[in-house]
Amino acid sequence: MIKKMIHENLEKIEIPEELDQVVYKAIQRGSASNERVIKMRKWSRNLLTSVAALTIGFVGICNISPTFADTISTIPGLGVLVKVITFDQIKYQEDTYEATLNTPIVEGLNNGALQEALNNKYIEENKALFEQFEKDVAHMKTYPEGGHLGIDTGYQIKTDSEQILSIGRYVVNTAASSSTTMTYDTIDKQNEILITLPSLFKDSSYIELISENIKEQMRTRMAQDNSLIYWIEGDPDAIDGFNKISANQNFYITTEGKLMISFDKYEVGPGVMGIQEFEIPTTVLQNILVSNTYIK
Repeated sequence: MIKKMIHENLEKIEIPEELDQVVYKAIQRGSASNERVIKMRKWSRNLLTSVAALTIGFVGICNISPTFADTISTIPGLGVLVKVITFDQIKYQEDTYEATLNTPIVEGLNNGALQEALNNKYIEENKALFEQFEKDVAHMKTYPEGGHLGIDTGYQIKTDSEQILSIGRYVVNTAASSSTTMTYDTIDKQNEILITLPSLFKDSSYIELISENIKEQMRTRMAQDNSLIYWIEGDPDAIDGFNKISANQNFYITTEGKLMISFDKYEVGPGVMGIQEFEIPTTVLQNILVSNTYIK
């Protein structure tokens, strides 16, 4: 009964199609037209009302976080408040099956289309994760011995400066072992645009430059600490070793304006090493940067 009620309420949360195109158009325009912003805000109120109803309807399973109204991010001197609030969208526990899915919601951007697209994406991600978890639990229950399944999602504010807001969203899946993935969004709060990795550079040569620097850092780390192991393509013991980053590799920008490249657990080394991050020296990137607005 509980699972049916959760499923029915999840289905009421309608997510616009072609979300990537909405984000892209919002970035290109810088801000949406007044008419579109008004429409998006009306849709947003309906969406958040639906999600709130879902939460209130499942006391003990779904609830609003005590930090719901906490301000995370402010822009000094601009008279604009950008904040990230925590929404405990779903909590589920039954025997050895447990799910806790926390969704970040961004508020305060004047660029309504960008703000709505980001928030819709976050809700869509957790909705899909819960639906898959529900299927996995049903499958596990077909075995007499049962099993253990868990999923935990949430976010970290990696950077919160006057200009940059970087939000890292994590997913931890637990079965026989655990896996952790991170996904980042980096926002220019002053110009209200989403910063992508390719947008920072003049051309695609950044892929090779960053990749080679990361390999150097990996080898240096291993030489300094023999407990560290990185899988690098071409090395004797490497299987499916790291060769180069993807064009849209996970990244964020630090408060000091440094580029951080991130790899998920198991992506470039044994799982015991967890998430791996590499700060790329600006001197390596300087000649191919579009500007030093973000990377300093």
